[in-house]
Amino acid sequence: MTPPPTPWCEPVTLAGRHARLEPLAPTHHDDLVEAVQDGELWRLWYTAIPRPQDMRAEIERRLSLQAAGSMLPFAVIAPSGALAGRAVGMTTYMHIDTPNRRLEIGSTWYRRAVQRTALNTECKWMLLRHAFEVLGCIAVEFRTHFFNRASRAAIERLGAKLDGVLRSHQICTHPDAPGSLRDTCVYSIIASEWPSVKAHLQHQLARPC
Repeated sequence: MTPPPTPWCEPVTLAGRHARLEPLAPTHHDDLVEAVQDGELWRLWYTAIPRPQDMRAEIERRLSLQAAGSMLPFAVIAPSGALAGRAVGMTTYMHIDTPNRRLEIGSTWYRRAVQRTALNTECKWMLLRHAFEVLGCIAVEFRTHFFNRASRAAIERLGAKLDGVLRSHQICTHPDAPGSLRDTCVYSIIASEWPSVKAHLQHQLARPC
């Protein structure tokens, strides 16, 4: 396969029935502050979700990584319902490895009101489809904390396979877990698996909500 031309991973809007992914921008700040307050998501010690007062800095951090070419951040927009047109979370392409056509989908969170809905499944389907069918990725990774059981289960439901566990991978900075070390579970989907994973996700999305 001929590598895609550079620049490889550029801002793009991905639209579906249950969600829309649009390039993250400072204008999403107020919606995201409200979103993170729904469930006080920053209190989960095994995740790195910004506090309301840190949201502007988090947006700036992600955009600076985008400028450096290592991240492509998205705001997750609810297309319908009570939250129509509002940003309800964030997700990213991260650790972008252009020469090897690999990237990670991560740094994802959603407000509690839309968790365990078709929104997450469709977001992953759109991101994976774009990665494999447009960018020509040879592999897409997912990484999560060993103790984040909900995240691990969600990744496995996508059809990703566990590559291994990086033990004592990172030092946890959450104030409720001082001095703890993160064991990171690394999952991936490779290009040859995408047709089966795609069929599985489309079947899930076709089911009644």
